[in-house]
Amino acid sequence: MSAAVLMYTTAVCPFCTRAKQLLSARGVAQIEEVRIDLDPVRREEMMEKTKRRTVPQIYIGDTHVGGCDDLYALDAAGKLLPLLEVN
Repeated sequence: MSAAVLMYTTAVCPFCTRAKQLLSARGVAQIEEVRIDLDPVRREEMMEKTKRRTVPQIYIGDTHVGGCDDLYALDAAGKLLPLLEVN
């Protein structure tokens, strides 16, 4: 079982797709996806929480990972899988 993953996305976002593919490859079966292009209130929420305007913005549990490049860097450093593990 993996930690809860929340991802702020838009409909047409190649970086969102890449991030979802990596998470899936690392065993994440479910991602709570928040489409900010459909919900301006959730867009404001994302910008307030992350201080960023771009998607994806990814949370694993309570940890803000950042965007797609941040997720790939975390994986390359060997820190993604431990973050995904549920204790």
